[in-house]
Amino acid sequence: MEASQNANPTRVIGRLLIANRGEIALRVARACHELGIRAIAVYGDGEEDASHVRYADDAYRLPDDAGLSYLNVDALLDVARRTNADAIHPGYGFLAENAGFARACADAGLIFVGPPPSAIAAMGDKVEARRIAVNAGVHPVPGTDDPVSTVDEAQAWAEEHGYPVAVKASAGGGGRGFRVARAAEELPAAFAGSRGEAERYFGNGDVYLERYLEQPRHVEVQLFADDHGTVVALGERDCSVQRRHQKLIEESPSPAVSPEIRDELCAASERLARAVDYRGAGTVEYLLAADGSFYFLEMNTRIQVEHTVTEMVTGIDLVAEQLRVAMGHPLSFGPERPHATGWAIECRINAEDAGRDFAPVPGAITRYVEPSGFGVRVDGAMETGAAIQPRYDSLIAKLVTWGRDREEATARMLRALDDFTIEGVPTTIPFHRAALRHPAFRAGEATTTFVADHPEVLPDPAPASEASSDDEETLSIKLRVEVDGRRFGVAVSGLPSHAADGQHVATTAPRRRGHRQPRGGSGTSGDELTSPIQGTVLRLAVEDGQTVQRGDLICVVEAMKMENELTAHKDGVVVDLAFSAGDAVKIGAVVCAITSE
Repeated sequence: MEASQNANPTRVIGRLLIANRGEIALRVARACHELGIRAIAVYGDGEEDASHVRYADDAYRLPDDAGLSYLNVDALLDVARRTNADAIHPGYGFLAENAGFARACADAGLIFVGPPPSAIAAMGDKVEARRIAVNAGVHPVPGTDDPVSTVDEAQAWAEEHGYPVAVKASAGGGGRGFRVARAAEELPAAFAGSRGEAERYFGNGDVYLERYLEQPRHVEVQLFADDHGTVVALGERDCSVQRRHQKLIEESPSPAVSPEIRDELCAASERLARAVDYRGAGTVEYLLAADGSFYFLEMNTRIQVEHTVTEMVTGIDLVAEQLRVAMGHPLSFGPERPHATGWAIECRINAEDAGRDFAPVPGAITRYVEPSGFGVRVDGAMETGAAIQPRYDSLIAKLVTWGRDREEATARMLRALDDFTIEGVPTTIPFHRAALRHPAFRAGEATTTFVADHPEVLPDPAPASEASSDDEETLSIKLRVEVDGRRFGVAVSGLPSHAADGQHVATTAPRRRGHRQPRGGSGTSGDELTSPIQGTVLRLAVEDGQTVQRGDLICVVEAMKMENELTAHKDGVVVDLAFSAGDAVKIGAVVCAITSE
């Protein structure tokens, strides 16, 4: 038996509230079931019959009256109280790196499955994290020592240190609040964009500056720490293939990391964790230069989306390990760094149109068939009839393959991508097929500029899907009902099929069939500029009567937790601007016209 199972826990978790949704909530619930812990799910509008809700032992509604329900701390703590939960697991994103939430859990007598609030706060402030890293002998990318408050201050630093410059959110992470200025004239827009996104996502508009390194590798180290003084790095992951500074493909180990560099990366990460008295799962991210030198970027104080590839090569269930550590057990794998076996690759399967700059596209999945077979793993929570909702991110599933070496893992991934069937929304599967076949990727030479450097891996824009039929037939299904905010299941017979999503039915209203509106091609013909995405207008960069050139920014639209820039498709004058900041925009909607002068 594992050491952690032999040791008596100092804290007992019998009931765990999962303060998240989708595949990570399902992933945590499965770990709970294996450890004999009752899993309690939460859900918002439109997720009454979601996979993570059905799989959990119990489920409760969160109010949707103020933004994203999963960010409602008071409501989450109320559910924990009502259900007599012992602990809360925040998953990743949402509240996972919120020190205030971790403190609120402790104040409520709940175990927070994550690091101490002090460690979250120290690493969450990116400027303070840089100071701690320097003191721990971990060198960051050259940058400002304090937040930068004005554009003039930013320009003065950039003129002294040179371009390109990255403007980054002090409280940020995951690519949020990140802008690059390659020349002085680009810095004001980058500064304003970074501050605005930082304020919206993190409630903190502070930003700092770093030198932007051209064509580096993005490498990160998974680490774990327990209450008994043990800190262990579990090797590295390469996350260089990205779009908008957010990851698309991850692998472990990195093809660019030698055993010597691996030892240095792991030792640096362990020093940093000890410097903040860390506990639980964490990831330290670095930029790796071609000469093997590396620079500290940030520490994510949570489980990462891409933790799966580390699990595949180490054989360690990192989510179960989180729960054991939270109960006071020592690390199950001991104080030594575990040996990695083989190679693992993860492709993020997102509801995005890669041919339109990875524009996110919400909608209903009309057919969903996962691949299987030796060395293939799918972490997801979708199924036929499920909906990709515009207010959440675009992730459908994480497809992971393992092989004895990188070539075998890649070949297995290509086979699994061919076997993965998703209809109703465009996905990143065509992109992944092309990327994994590209000579630069096959040679292990992909950097963070891979997508920009090799536009040939981008597929053609996805065609509009056809509406599905509404043929009537009756069937017996399970119906999910709700009483006083708690979810129950009952059997119902004789319902017409138009109300059903496969074996499930919406509890609030009949389902809209899997039909997507035609997507505009950003006004590629004629005068009209149309939106290729559905979302919310964050800001306008022009006004009626303004003269623009092809490529000039017209507006920024937020869709599925991503900011998308709509640019002019031709030279001319902006007329008939149809939207203001805060307005909702649909796919194919005319944003404005651009007429010849």
